[in-house]
Amino acid sequence: MAVEPAKIIEHSGGVIGVSWLLIALPLLGAAVLLLGGRRTDRFGHLLGVATAVASFVVGVLVFVQLLGFDPAERRLAVPLYDFIPGLTKMGLLIDPLSISFVLLITGVGSLIHIYSIGYMAHDPNRRRFFAYLNLFVAAMLLLVLADNYIGLYVGWEGVGLASYLLIGFWQHKPAAATAAKKAFIVNRVGDFGLAIGIFTIFTAFNSVSFAGVMASEAHPSQGTLTAIGLLLLLGACGKSAQLPLQSWLLDAMEGPTPVSALIHAATMVTAGVYLVTRSGAMFFPEGSTAAIAVTIVGVATLLAGAIIGTAKDDIKKALAGSTMSQIGYMMLAAGIGPAGYAFAIAHLITHGFFKADMFLGAGSVMHAMNDEVNMRKYGGLRKVMPITFATFLVGYLAIIGFPLLSGYFTKDGIIESVMEYNETLGWLAVLGAGITGFYMSRLVFMTFFGQKRWEADAHPHESPAVMTWPLIILSVGSIFLGAFLILGNRFMTFLAPAVGLPEHEPSFHPFTVTGLATLALVAVGAAFAWVKYGKAEVPVVAPRGSFLTTFARRDLYGDALNEALFMRPGQWLTRLAVFFDNRGIDGLVNGLAAGIGGTSGRLRRVQTGFVRSYALSIFVGAAILVGAWFVVGNL
Repeated sequence: MAVEPAKIIEHSGGVIGVSWLLIALPLLGAAVLLLGGRRTDRFGHLLGVATAVASFVVGVLVFVQLLGFDPAERRLAVPLYDFIPGLTKMGLLIDPLSISFVLLITGVGSLIHIYSIGYMAHDPNRRRFFAYLNLFVAAMLLLVLADNYIGLYVGWEGVGLASYLLIGFWQHKPAAATAAKKAFIVNRVGDFGLAIGIFTIFTAFNSVSFAGVMASEAHPSQGTLTAIGLLLLLGACGKSAQLPLQSWLLDAMEGPTPVSALIHAATMVTAGVYLVTRSGAMFFPEGSTAAIAVTIVGVATLLAGAIIGTAKDDIKKALAGSTMSQIGYMMLAAGIGPAGYAFAIAHLITHGFFKADMFLGAGSVMHAMNDEVNMRKYGGLRKVMPITFATFLVGYLAIIGFPLLSGYFTKDGIIESVMEYNETLGWLAVLGAGITGFYMSRLVFMTFFGQKRWEADAHPHESPAVMTWPLIILSVGSIFLGAFLILGNRFMTFLAPAVGLPEHEPSFHPFTVTGLATLALVAVGAAFAWVKYGKAEVPVVAPRGSFLTTFARRDLYGDALNEALFMRPGQWLTRLAVFFDNRGIDGLVNGLAAGIGGTSGRLRRVQTGFVRSYALSIFVGAAILVGAWFVVGNL
């Protein structure tokens, strides 16, 4: 029997009553570090870590208190203040969905903060970096905790600002500055869609709070709900780098590697999945076009990201393509409704662990290789970086869906749920898993196996403990977390008060035809990668490759498409507008002024100042009037 989401009730007792500390602590850290300036350089990194860890501790305490409530009462609104009088109050929504994100953001975010102590140890602006990290975490927490769409939008924009600051942190690099601007501009497109969607929600339901929308007696038309869903999807595509707004994500790798880990694992790119899941009522009236659009975007992006990953030699960009693909899986699952919500969010959480593990592992490799990102100049690193290799290997096995690791339960759970919903989408998801097996194996073989292809000045070594311990903790989560969440429908039951349950509860079955086909295809992909990049010699200079290789290297010509469809027409439109303004608007105004001025100049010549000229003019005028009078009188 289907279960609807629980009713939202107000609560302000216990730790939940001060859950605003979740946001306030990292926000306070950011404020102190930014306003304190150079005076906080000595302890800035420690303060940044302390506020993130303190927020995590509060999150754990809130989670424990939430578990003490009956499942039907686990949707608690914490009122704060009148945000916009007459429109909405600001409050926090503590429920299974938001607390799941809180634990991910603060837990994985804290590990990334700790790792950054070592990674950014020699950066003169380390204090400012930690301030931006704190700001990023605070904005993302506001996004997932706000009990209304306006608060969510404030956090949404805060995440955009923090990502701009972090991607472009090394401002002396033109590529970093350009990447930051690109991310900011592309996200503005999605943010515009989200803003219009929120306006439409208010018009349709006369409320922007989640409780108000849920309790509203308004019955918007199917067309209105579809429009809302598509607008929210546009916003989700921007933040989560889904087609067609994916072009910023790979360029964002120009930022420091901990930024990449934070964006890809725990914060920014997960926001779109949260938005779709939280707004389920907008996507799932009967026969919803918006829900179908979510599934199409998800499956298209999971394939596009996987294909891009097959041809990238930059280790961070290969992982970025992987993120596109994995978020695509989550969007695909969210697009099928309550049957896929639990698998989507469970995969989001496990992905947060193994993707942070791999990004930070990539940062460890770069740290040891003089910031080299080209995998063709790696090789054989497993012997000199054993901890980085072992932890990265765990993340790799988890993401390809190796049996009994986290990704095996969550990603394969998505594939099975989608297969029941639509077989075509299901088999496309299986194909994506096979490609994942290839490109992730390629990355591992090129980096850690084969012959040494290092530059002469490279002296790789294991990273310090402050960087390796976060890797170890993340790898442990990458092993066990998926089974804990999925087996026995544990996470689905926990999440039900927030998102509901389908009429027939899906469950994970390891030995289905779909599951075995997925494993087989992943094994084929990994074997092909071994033959091509593990067993064979990897050339230091990338071969030219086929058209398909070039297609993948150039990100499926996404930038070229945007240039052709938007930038070039925009330039011509701008030039046309400038021409029309200069020759049309300004031409009309200036021509009118010139005409009046010229006419005045000519009329001025009539005023000679001679009495005889004026007398002659009077005589001629009088003669004309008399002549006209005689002519008219004789008619």
